[in-house]
Amino acid sequence: MATEESQLNMFEAGNPQIQEFEALLRSTKRAGVESVITHLKELGFYEAPASTKFHLNCKGGLLEHSMSVYKVACALREAMIPLKPELAEKLSKESIIIATLLHDTCKAEIYKLEQKWRKDAQNKWESYEAYGVDYTEFPLGHGEKSVIRLLQWGLQMTDDEIIAIRWHMQAWDLPFQSPEAKANYTSAGAKCPLLELIQSADGMSTKLLEE
Repeated sequence: MATEESQLNMFEAGNPQIQEFEALLRSTKRAGVESVITHLKELGFYEAPASTKFHLNCKGGLLEHSMSVYKVACALREAMIPLKPELAEKLSKESIIIATLLHDTCKAEIYKLEQKWRKDAQNKWESYEAYGVDYTEFPLGHGEKSVIRLLQWGLQMTDDEIIAIRWHMQAWDLPFQSPEAKANYTSAGAKCPLLELIQSADGMSTKLLEE
């Protein structure tokens, strides 16, 4: 019988998205990128869903979502540059790779398969497996948790990449109850075109391509 580790190795070996994901990260030649890849594997990033009940709530959904956000962001970049050529420098391809592929790093360790119950077509109870959420491992929010994890793992990031990952959730983030957080977010949006690009790509991927 195959062990859980051998099943994971087979999943990784047969998944071209994983190969593309890792190749893109390595193409940035950033310090710490190998450490990030190793930690994502250990935390189950490649097998995790993107959510429990909304978009891509299936094995590998988080990886698929991250790649989708990357591709949408690249398309938006190419569409915007002819309209405003100076954006080419501010929206570097390297920064788009880092900010899109790693914006949901925080989700790698929170989803767990659980036994749940529902009624079948005959109105009888049946058990089934579904994803639940467990925040107890490192309860530190969403965007900020992603940034902190990446810095812990030694990834070299620009200020714009940190800002884009930290604030990509927009007003869905709990700290928006704080006037200080709102002021920080407003300042971030004004100075960081990468943030606007990542927010747009994330929302478009989730709402237009993945639901």
